[in-house]
Amino acid sequence: DLGTCKKIVITSENTTIVGGNGSKTALEQRVAAIRGEIEITTSDYDREKLQERLAKLTGGIAQINVGGATETEVKERKALIEDALHATRAAIEEGILPGGGVALLRAREVLKTLRKSDDVDYNLGLDILHAALERPCEMIAENAGHDGKVVINRILRESKAQHGFDALKGVYCDMLKAGIVDPAKVTKAALQNAVSVAGLLLTTDALIVTKKEKKKAPAGGPGGGMDDEMGGGMDF
Repeated sequence: DLGTCKKIVITSENTTIVGGNGSKTALEQRVAAIRGEIEITTSDYDREKLQERLAKLTGGIAQINVGGATETEVKERKALIEDALHATRAAIEEGILPGGGVALLRAREVLKTLRKSDDVDYNLGLDILHAALERPCEMIAENAGHDGKVVINRILRESKAQHGFDALKGVYCDMLKAGIVDPAKVTKAALQNAVSVAGLLLTTDALIVTKKEKKKAPAGGPGGGMDDEMGGGMDF
């Protein structure tokens, strides 16, 4: 006897069992065992697969059907949903931060405590990082048609760390309450990677880049004047 359930959906790739009537005690024990494996595993791949198995056993599965008028539209929507999924997973792992570049902007405050009175080069590096951390917030505002510097000054006048600028609506608000957030893991990784690349460039004597070819302007077509003998400029 394999047991009973309310519904089974079988496709060429997946089998989904809905409303299983198995032993709840056995299920809870298995769920606890999987959670224990998730805590001790060091492999991202294994953790992802264990989380998928846990979601299936606890009923935490959602299916999103993506549609559109054209194949291009479907692919674009699918990519957006996948980005949202990855961001959600990252948020579950390490939490969230105020979005819109606000977290990086506020993080600059800690740089003041790292300055060294006897190291000019070190302090110069801090100044560069201080300036770079405001660029995401500034660019988001400018891309939405606002003055980035004005937006930054307005944000910094507020004492609340989560206060920021909703570029879509053009209003200042509490970013967390407005749902404008970034996964902490993504923000941290982006900053670490940017610093790593910048540090590599500082130790590089020369860079090899691809030279952009200047596109020649298309040649002008024949004049649009009428034929001297035939008034319409048409061939007969």
